[in-house]
Amino acid sequence: MGQNRPDPKPAADTFEKFKVAMAGYTFAKFDLDKTLETMQKCDVHYLCIKDFHLPLNSTDEQIAAFHAKLQSKGVTGYAVGPIYMRSKEEIDKAFEYAKRVGVNMIVGVPNYELLPYVDQKVKEYNFHFAIHLHGPDMPLYPDAEDVWNHVKDLDPRIGMCLDIGHDTRNGKDPVKDLEMYHTRVFDIHIKDVTGNTKQGYSVEVGRGIIDFPAFVNMLRKVGYTGKCSLEHERNMDDPFIGIAESIGYFRGVIATTAKHNK
Repeated sequence: MGQNRPDPKPAADTFEKFKVAMAGYTFAKFDLDKTLETMQKCDVHYLCIKDFHLPLNSTDEQIAAFHAKLQSKGVTGYAVGPIYMRSKEEIDKAFEYAKRVGVNMIVGVPNYELLPYVDQKVKEYNFHFAIHLHGPDMPLYPDAEDVWNHVKDLDPRIGMCLDIGHDTRNGKDPVKDLEMYHTRVFDIHIKDVTGNTKQGYSVEVGRGIIDFPAFVNMLRKVGYTGKCSLEHERNMDDPFIGIAESIGYFRGVIATTAKHNK
């Protein structure tokens, strides 16, 4: 009579306050079925929803079908975005979309002059609004310090999606920025980059210059309870091995640093 085979250990982030997730943009060239198949293989259960998978003008029936498909794969959509907002009308549309989708956080990129209006909408909807920073590639919100300076006097539910790759490429240290601005960090995009200037480019997690053990330890130190979403931007026509390597490396760092902290 054969013995029962032992099960694998749970994912390394299972017992952390934060959870590993996936940024929808990773799958910009793939449909939702391929996205969910990949997430299932990597044992990732949280998705930030991009509008190419669920358009802003989706009907209630389409939204319900979308959630049902996610649920069938053990995935929860935890936020929408990034959504770019260049007018009050686009802000209105984004907030109403998020409400209909049933999430309470928007990852957004509003023009600077629209921030007072975002402040009004956050108060009206009681949502969190995480501004996605973009490094040296565009003038809006290049790094965590810039987001902080623009939101520190606004409603405390307005903060940032700390993209650690773009922050690094703008010459900043994402570990220090997480410590300094953690009260306004509501979402995190995980990636690695090859340098701390505009010339640095996105690579698999662990193959760049970001100090992931220090970053994971800082997540614990500040008590971050949100998602760490892999936004994999290398070889986006065929990202799957890179996604698996990045998730595996990040979880390996979580497991190893947890042992060292005991």
